[in-house]
Parts: sequence; structure tokens; C-alpha cells
Amino acid sequence: MSIPSHIPVFFLSGFLGAGKSTVLNRLLTDPDFSDTAVIINEFGDVPIDHLLVRKGETNISQVSTGCLCCSGVSDLRATLFDLHCAAAGSLCPPFSRVIVEMSGLGDPAPLVNALTPTGGRPETLRDKTVDGIFRLSGFVTLYDIINGPMSLERHFEALKQVAFADQIVLTKTDLARDPATKADLAALPDELKQLNAVATIHDKRDIALPILFARRSYNTVEQSDEVAGWLALEAVLAADTNGHQQGRNFDVKRHGAGINTFSIVHDQPIPEKRFRTFLCVLQDAAGPRLLRAKGIVSIAETPQQPRIIHIVQHVASPPVKLDAWPDEDHRTRLVFITNGIDPGPVKEVFSSLINDSSRPFKDVIASLSRGFFDAVLVHINRIIHLSRR
Repeated sequence: MSIPSHIPVFFLSGFLGAGKSTVLNRLLTDPDFSDTAVIINEFGDVPIDHLLVRKGETNISQVSTGCLCCSGVSDLRATLFDLHCAAAGSLCPPFSRVIVEMSGLGDPAPLVNALTPTGGRPETLRDKTVDGIFRLSGFVTLYDIINGPMSLERHFEALKQVAFADQIVLTKTDLARDPATKADLAALPDELKQLNAVATIHDKRDIALPILFARRSYNTVEQSDEVAGWLALEAVLAADTNGHQQGRNFDVKRHGAGINTFSIVHDQPIPEKRFRTFLCVLQDAAGPRLLRAKGIVSIAETPQQPRIIHIVQHVASPPVKLDAWPDEDHRTRLVFITNGIDPGPVKEVFSSLINDSSRPFKDVIASLSRGFFDAVLVHINRIIHLSRR
């Protein structure tokens, strides 16, 4: 297959836990998407998301850790340039489409600007190549009907992801079973139209996902005045920063002082009961401040069949047992994205519950910040014996 002269690029967005990896998994099992390059952007220091996406032999996965919207547009453009050079040099299979899976906390504005033709960028070979070959073709946003309203209310990034979309997909609609939830679901399209009047809104159950990534033209002029304002502001900020830093990437803190990401890596397999207890303690204590937890876990009872875990605020999906490890690293790797939570207490509780700690679990809880762990104290008598097993 020859490399097309213009390669469409699609952004796949959605706030934390909206189901982006699930959508990618469905797409990458479709033979029509075997020539798709996927760029996965993670908000965290331990890469996890690429393990959650099943890749066929001809699929390409470029994983970028850190947050693209904070580091500046150069990371995205550099990755696109590298993909093109690798395919042109037969170092990887050719591709005719690129899907950029944004971080759940990603701000669309700087990334859309990164693929919008402008006269303000340096005329380097890389920039000429990217501008000449890649075209922004669509912006798909997944909207979680369970957590979406709270996310819009509390996180500006979630609102911007909806506003920039040309296609909005309602996810977790299969969970709308009671009459009240069904009524809320029926009203959602009209409510979202108030934020984005031009996007097409789909129910994930009813849409053929390849349609979302069909070649088309994404035109920022058709979006709202708010979108135009955000893009203009980003362009001014980028030009000002580049003028002071001579074109280098700029580091912008976009996600508020309370947003934090941290990881836990554990070498030894973990007894399943202890790990479940840790998750229960964490959810009870953190509540909605636990924005996202995800990872791959080595379970002592079945060490060759790891578990994939997903938690979105108060909702924990059933762990998924894999048939085998997806890579050579068989350690437990957990990534947490939180709002106003100190990672120290979380790590200490993990150590006390998972390890055979000589320090009583009750003493660990008592020494932690009461502002975070008051909710846990009521559970101590129920679970304290597990820390000694």
C-alpha cells in the first residue's frame, strides 16, 4: 500500500473513564482499520494505556507519556513526523489514517491549533512535512452518561472536549435501565446541543464506529464562538512563549492545583482478597476525588493471568482477566488521577494492606490525614484482620 498524499488525523477525546480504550479495541479488530496509526497520550508517569489496547500485526501504537496539551504542540507534531519517516523508510507498515487518543484531562485547543495551518510556525523540514501531509479530519468526543454531568460541572476540560467535537458519542447507555435514567438519557442530546450546536450526537449502541473516523473535513470556523476564542487565546500564548523560548516546547499547568497523578509499582504477586480490600478502602475514602484508577495487577492465585482494573470516581468495572501478560514486565502497575488527594497516604495504605507490614493497619490509618481518611475509619473493624493474613 502506498502512502497517501494527505493523511487524515482524528482526535479521540472524552473525560476520564469515558471508554476511549474500549472504542479503540473495537476499531482495531476491524480489518478496515488495519492501516491505522494510533497515538496514545497518557496523563501519568507510568505508561498503562498501551497495554489496554489490543494491536494487530499491522497496527502502529505510538505512546506519549505526559500531557500533550501541557507540554506544547511540538510533541504531537514530532510524533506525526516520526510516524511518517518510519513508514516512508519501511521501518513500520504504511498507514492511511491517524487516531490520537487524548488524555482524559486533555485540553483540545492547543492540539487543534497544532494541526491548523498557520504562518506563525518555523519553516523547518519537520513542520513543512507535517503541514503538507497531515490534515485534521475530525474530533470525536465520548460522553459518559453516568459521570458526564458531574465532569462538566467540575472540570473545564470536559466542557471543552464536548465543545470542540464534530461527533459526540454517548457511552454507557446500556446502564440506563430505570425510568429516571432513561428520561435523563432522552434529554441529553438537547442538553449537549446547548454546549455544541453543530456536533452529530450518537448512542454508542446504535453507531457503526468506523463511521466516526471516516475521512472528512474538520473546520474550526463551524464551531462556536467560544471555540474560536479558545483557539485564538492558545495561539497568542504559544506565540508569546515561543518568542521568549526560541521555539522550544512550553510547559503549561492546565489542570488546576488539585489535579495530581501518581503511580504504584509492586514487584510481587498480590493476594486477590488483599487487593480488593485496598480498592474498597480507596474508593470509600476518596469518593469523587478519585477521578481515575487503572492498571494491570499480578494476582497471586493466577500469576500468569493478570487483571486489568478500571475505576472512574465511584464506579468500578469488574476486573478483566487476561489470558497472558501483554508485555515482558509482570509487575503490578497502577496509575491514579486524583483531585486534592495526597499520594503519600494512599501508598502507605497500599503497603500496609498488601505487604505483611509489622505496623498494625489501624495505626497506619490513625496516622494519616483525617481529612482524607475519615470515611475509612468506619470500616476498620471489618477489614483489619485482612492486613494480618
